[in-house]
Amino acid sequence: MSNEAMSLQDFRGLLEKLRAGIAPREMSDEERVRRAKKAFMQKLNGHRAVDLDSCLQCGMCAEACHFYEATQNETYAPVYKFRLLRRFYRREMSPMRWFYRVFTPDITAEDLQNWQHLVYDACTGCGRCDMICPMGIKISASIRVVRHGLAAAGFVPPEMRVLRNEQRDQNTLFGVGAEQLKALAARLGEQGIDVPLDREQADVMLLTTAVEVLLFPDALAANARILNSAGADWTIQSDAFEATNIGIISGDDPTMKLAIRRIVDKAKACGIKTLLLPESGHAYQTMRWEAATEMNESLSFEIVSMPEFIASEIKANRLNLKRQSNGASVTYHDPCRLSRKGGVTQQPRDVLEALGMEVRETPSNRRENYCCGSGCGEFVMQSSANLRQKAFEIKKGEFEEAGADTVVTGCANCRINLLIGAEKSGWQTPVTSLVETVAANLAD
Repeated sequence: MSNEAMSLQDFRGLLEKLRAGIAPREMSDEERVRRAKKAFMQKLNGHRAVDLDSCLQCGMCAEACHFYEATQNETYAPVYKFRLLRRFYRREMSPMRWFYRVFTPDITAEDLQNWQHLVYDACTGCGRCDMICPMGIKISASIRVVRHGLAAAGFVPPEMRVLRNEQRDQNTLFGVGAEQLKALAARLGEQGIDVPLDREQADVMLLTTAVEVLLFPDALAANARILNSAGADWTIQSDAFEATNIGIISGDDPTMKLAIRRIVDKAKACGIKTLLLPESGHAYQTMRWEAATEMNESLSFEIVSMPEFIASEIKANRLNLKRQSNGASVTYHDPCRLSRKGGVTQQPRDVLEALGMEVRETPSNRRENYCCGSGCGEFVMQSSANLRQKAFEIKKGEFEEAGADTVVTGCANCRINLLIGAEKSGWQTPVTSLVETVAANLAD
């Protein structure tokens, strides 16, 4: 990589240091349980209640979970992961609570601590279980409620806790903030790549992430080259560029809303028409599907992912590409939140085909695609490393069956896990990003 990218090994070292960065919050067991129950009660709406009452405990969702499939450990079945919430609901909120209290035990601080592993280390919130449930239950939404309860009770994994506090208090992640972004923009400018920082008005506002600045600066360079080639009127704001939202993945609502608010307020101030999201699956879910609801307001701009933007620019003949003539083949890995929860499945394939590449599909693909094992903050937690690697082995097998020359993905977190998994297993197939693939084949 160019642009002084941090090595994957150094980045992994940075992640390992996070665990020692903060001491757990001191709280009595009674207070932890009280806080968890309050959070559960706040998040248990009518939809969740119907889901909890409708669950047949059939276990079919287990076959959809990459962690269960990789380990055959029944506690990793999605139905088990929200069992604590179901227990609370039956005792405290269900119409039959007077009956369930007779034989259903109350939740304890020990229960909460035990569930930390199940809903943080062993769940990426990918939503594949939602698709297989015969009752149509949104299982991943109930598991997310459990995360909210654990976050309120102080059981957020230490690495995620460090990052949550950093984003909330300093508006940085991994130490990356406005100054680091400006330095990268200056380096790109020296290479002839214009990155218009902090413009007061623009049609398009691009977000990026600390991970791109540190580990994948070529992705930011690629985004800039694509936007410039398409003739877009765009900007990136040094005080509101971070697409990663630690609040939503940790279960901390105040931090989630603060991170969204920083972006929304800046976008409105710039009068933008389009908020353009980088290669981050959970950022797409957060801004495209959660932001307006969490802010309780209508947004005055469109929210678009890079694959959608590139596909539309190609279709409108505003982005000219060089078609490959060497018979190159690629496999596209669908990020869960971009594809399964966002429906962005055909656009990246259209882009790759516009480049003249042969797209070879894995056995699971598009909305049914297996998760890489790194979503929902998994890649920052040391305690989930073994599970992530086992999930990678599922993906590796599918990639090998597809037999393509290169794996392309549209999410930096997926890319990290695939690269780490490849390093650990000695797998040699290159893994790259969609935006870098496009930028490398611009006609001008």
